[in-house]
Amino acid sequence: MKKYILLFLLISFAFNSNAQKVNWVSFEQAIEINKTDPKPFIIDIYTDWCGWCKKMDKTTYSNKVIIDYINTHFHAVKMDGEGKDDISFKGNTFKFKKQGRNGYHELTATLMNGKLSYPSTIFFNKKEELLQNVPGYLSKEKLEKILVFFNDKVYETSNWKDFEKSFKSNL
Repeated sequence: MKKYILLFLLISFAFNSNAQKVNWVSFEQAIEINKTDPKPFIIDIYTDWCGWCKKMDKTTYSNKVIIDYINTHFHAVKMDGEGKDDISFKGNTFKFKKQGRNGYHELTATLMNGKLSYPSTIFFNKKEELLQNVPGYLSKEKLEKILVFFNDKVYETSNWKDFEKSFKSNL
């Protein structure tokens, strides 16, 4: 019996040690890390009650190609749209605002231009400037294109439709 338990534990450990994940950090941590390791940001804005947010975690953010690309090229921020902690950014302090049943965080509302939609994926350049808010669920196929579009700065020389036509997926 002990042999079976040991075998089960070894197999479980092997599967868990190979499981890759996006290296999510807080917004404040990403700002700090960016001082010495400048990269663009991807900010996943979610809520605890959002079913599409959970689906995106299970499908899109669990894909090995997506994980590798994000971890290599971006500071990855996971941010609760209803988070209670104050966040200081560019000389402003953003707070939680109680409204209705849940409320919202001022920074996420600012990044989404007041249009609270979960999930939302925000992109910053290396200078911590907002590039784009992409509201809604993103499949791994769609997110892969968007990641390359922003990381490779394709937005500076081409429009989305032309880029999308010529994009070659690695999925």
